[in-house]
Amino acid sequence: MTPVDQPDTAAQPGVHPPIDVHSPVAEHAVEIATARKDIIRIATAGSVDDGKSTLIGRLLYDSKAIFEDQYEAVERASKGDYVDLALLTDGLRAEREQGITIDVAYRYFSTPRRTFILADTPGHVQYTRNMVTGASTADLAIVLVDARKGMLEQSRRHAFLASLLRVPHLVVAVNKMDLVDWSEEIFESIRDEFSAFASKLNVPDLTVVPISALHGDNVVRHSTNTSWYEGTTLLHHLEHVHVASDRNLVDPRFPVQYVIRPQSDAHHDYRGYAGTVASGVLRPGDEVQVLPSGLTTTIAGIDGPRGPVDEAFPPMSVTVRLTDDVDVSRGDLICRPANAPTATQDIDALVCWMADEPLRPRQRIAIKHTTRTVRAVVKDLTYRLDVNTLHRDPEAGELGLNDIGRVRLRATQPLFVDDYLRNRATGRFILIDEATNATVGAGMLTPAS
Repeated sequence: MTPVDQPDTAAQPGVHPPIDVHSPVAEHAVEIATARKDIIRIATAGSVDDGKSTLIGRLLYDSKAIFEDQYEAVERASKGDYVDLALLTDGLRAEREQGITIDVAYRYFSTPRRTFILADTPGHVQYTRNMVTGASTADLAIVLVDARKGMLEQSRRHAFLASLLRVPHLVVAVNKMDLVDWSEEIFESIRDEFSAFASKLNVPDLTVVPISALHGDNVVRHSTNTSWYEGTTLLHHLEHVHVASDRNLVDPRFPVQYVIRPQSDAHHDYRGYAGTVASGVLRPGDEVQVLPSGLTTTIAGIDGPRGPVDEAFPPMSVTVRLTDDVDVSRGDLICRPANAPTATQDIDALVCWMADEPLRPRQRIAIKHTTRTVRAVVKDLTYRLDVNTLHRDPEAGELGLNDIGRVRLRATQPLFVDDYLRNRATGRFILIDEATNATVGAGMLTPAS
C-alpha cells in the first residue's frame, strides 16, 4: 500500500504525521515537475529604503527581462545621477513621488532554467497586510537588510511573518555593502544576528548573501569586491533552490471551481469538473470521494489545456471527468476515500486582519476556503499576537488593522480543511465583508500551542 492509500491520520485531532516526499508517487511527481521549466514565486520584504524595488529592477535588467523602450522610459524618469531601476516596479504615481512602495507590485521574468513571479511588498509597518498577501503563496522570501543599519524591527517582523506563513526558503540579502566598504565583519555580524533570531522561528532553509542592488554586485554576477564571500550569487541561488518537494504530493485535494458542460454536438455527453490541483497526485482509474456528499466513484479521465494527461499534480489546472454521474458543483472537493480532509464548522486559526474596522467577537463574516464560500460568525478572540516580541495578549478585545491573532469561527456549512503546516493550499482561507464584498482578513489553520 502506498502512502496515498493510507488513512489520513492528520484528520485526527493532534496527530500530524510527516509527509513522505520519498514515496514512489511523490518522487515520480517531483521528477515530472523538475523536468519541466519550474515556476517559482518569490516575495521581497524589508524596511523602507532597504532597496527592494531596486533589487528587483536589477534582476530584471541584468537578466535582460526588460525592453529597451522600458529602460529608456525609466532613464528619463530618473532624477539622480544614475538610472533608478526601482521605477521598473514602483509604477504608481504616489509611489514615485514618495520614493517608496505602497502596493504589492508583481513582475515576471525568465531565465533558461526557471520562470519567476516576483512580489515586491511594502516596507512600512502599516502595510503588513500587503506583506501577508505577497508571501502567502511564495516559495521563497527575500528579506533585505541595509548593511549600514543592520537588523531592524521590520527585519524581524518580516522574518517572523515569512515563518508564520510557512514560506519554505528564506534569503537574507545584506544590501548596500558598497556603503560600508564591503566590510566582511559587518556582513558576518548581520548574518550571525539574523541566524540567531531565525533559530527561534520555523525557518527550514536560510541563506545570507552580501549584495549591492544599485551596482549589481553578487546579484547576477560575482563581485570582485567580496573576495571573502564564497557563496553563490542571488540569481544562481534562486535558479537552483529546490522547491518541487515543498509541495504536498501525498494528500490528493481537488477543489471544484467550475462544472463544464459544452452541450454541443461534438461533446454531447461531456461533463467535467475544472479546477487547480491543490495537493497530491490524481490519475485516471483512481478511486475518489466527493465532499460533502461522500459519494465515491473513479476518475474516468483528466484533461489539460492541450488534451488528456496521464496524471495531475499541483499546481496544474485541469478538468477531471468521473465514471459515475454524481452530483458535483462549485465548492465541492474531490479526494481519496481513505485520505480525506477534516470536515468541520468550527474554525480555529491565526488571522491577519486587513480592514480599518476592527474584528470583534460575535461579528458576522464570510469565509472563502479554496472554492467554497460560507457564512460564519466570530465566536471568540483567544489572543492578539505581537509580531515584534512574539508575546500574546489574551486580554485583547479586538483585532485592528494589520493585527494578527487567534480567532475561533463558527461556519454555517462544513469546510474541508487540513492543517496549514501540512497543506498550505487547504489550510488557509480569506475573510470577506458581506456588505462590501471586500477581503478583510486572511487565516491559517494551525494547532493551538
